[in-house]
Amino acid sequence: MAAVTFAPPATRFRSFALTFFLLMQGLDGVLTYVGVATFGMAIEANPIVAALMAQLGHGLGLLSAKAAAAALGVCLHVYEVPVVLALLAGFYLTAAVAPWTVILFF
Repeated sequence: MAAVTFAPPATRFRSFALTFFLLMQGLDGVLTYVGVATFGMAIEANPIVAALMAQLGHGLGLLSAKAAAAALGVCLHVYEVPVVLALLAGFYLTAAVAPWTVILFF
C-alpha cells in the first residue's frame, strides 16, 4: 500500500493564493462584461480597461486585461511571493467583485 503524502502548509498556501487570485480575475472579468453590457462603458472605473475595451471591443479588451493580470499573478506565484498574491486577490474581492455583485444583483 502506497503512503499518502500531503503538501507542506507553505505549498498549500501558495496554491491557494494563486487559485484565489485567478478566481477573482475570472469573476471580475465576467461581472465587468455583464456590467458594461447592461449599463454601458461609463460604468467601468478603470481607465486602462475602459480604453482597451473601447479600442479592441468589449470582449477582447477585457480578455486582454484579465489575461495580463493573470500572467502577472502567475509570475508572483513563480517568484514565491504568495502573501502579495493573496493580498491582491483580497483587494480584487473587496474592490471589484463585491461592488459588481451589489450593482448587478441587489
